[in-house]
Amino acid sequence: MTNAPGNVAILGATGSIGRNTLEVIAASGGRLRAVALTVCSQLAEGIELAAKYGAKYLAAADAELAGRHDWSKLPSSVRRLIGPDALEEVASLPEVDVVVSAIVGQAGLRGTWAALEAGKRVALANKETLVIAGPLVMELAARRKAILLPIDSEHSAVFQALQSGKRSEVKRVILTASGGPFRRHTQEQLARVSVAEALAHPTWNMGRKISVDSATMMNKALEIIEARWLFDLAPEQIEVVIHPQSVVHSMVEFLDGSTIAQLGPPDMKLPIQYALTWPDRVPGVAPRMDWSQMHRLEFEPADPDRFPALALGHEVARRGGTAGAVLNAANEIAVARFLAGELPFHQIVAACRAVLEHHQYDSHPSLDDLLRQDTWARQETAQWICC
Repeated sequence: MTNAPGNVAILGATGSIGRNTLEVIAASGGRLRAVALTVCSQLAEGIELAAKYGAKYLAAADAELAGRHDWSKLPSSVRRLIGPDALEEVASLPEVDVVVSAIVGQAGLRGTWAALEAGKRVALANKETLVIAGPLVMELAARRKAILLPIDSEHSAVFQALQSGKRSEVKRVILTASGGPFRRHTQEQLARVSVAEALAHPTWNMGRKISVDSATMMNKALEIIEARWLFDLAPEQIEVVIHPQSVVHSMVEFLDGSTIAQLGPPDMKLPIQYALTWPDRVPGVAPRMDWSQMHRLEFEPADPDRFPALALGHEVARRGGTAGAVLNAANEIAVARFLAGELPFHQIVAACRAVLEHHQYDSHPSLDDLLRQDTWARQETAQWICC
């Protein structure tokens, strides 16, 4: 690595991305070190991980929960940080070189913002940061000379493929989607989807919220918005295709007709490692494609009738302003209501559209404006009754 070793802070250490990041760090041969971890409710697991990986700091955002917890197993060498401001403190630590933003949802915005404000390299798995506040986030990164690199497999693939040409030579970006478990379902079948069915993703192992987002294709809608701001693209330059095998993670088509794709097994370790070690490529623990075996790679258009979330993604990418904050907040609450058995699966996107259409749109909001709209959208979606 160019600047080895790299001290890494992981916001959301007990989640899927956090644990994969720790595996990448452990296999780096000392190039990377996990110096700070943050957790929310899984305090015992956080203590175990801090001890196992030799972290210097462990932050717990929930002060009430932390106050009731037994911290006796936390090594004396680990400094404990407690409370909602602990995330910002970890993200701003002088000894931290890279901040992995792996907290799901709007909750990840504060830590990401603090890391960019501190001029850090940010490895971004929290797509909601750019969905909510894309223009403000990119402006902050530029002003503070911070580096923002994607961990999402699709955006990592685009980032890698973009290095094959000039930005002015890009015709379009093609985001691939597995289609989730319901890509062949009829509207009648979608109306009867259970929670267990929605969580059974055919190729990826993800958390509950992201699994539901994949099933509705809202994750792809959010990725359209993320790509629009991260890569400074026109919304019309971003397309989605269904690729059930999840081997081609995304593609970039250039003006001359060349299409550059990034391939690999459906595993997050490679995009995580690339964000941590960029611009270098180093050996790691990510699984490899076995090209001695026969592979079938299929692509098909995404059905807009089966997946109406995609139209919402393009609409919000075009509108900008407060639209992203409202869509993301509405989706978080709609998914939570579905998981709680309060909202049918096929009404998740309908609820998001209804709330989006009724919000007070502002084309140039401040961060405070966005957070107010986030609160409003959550309240509205919590009260929304499906037809």
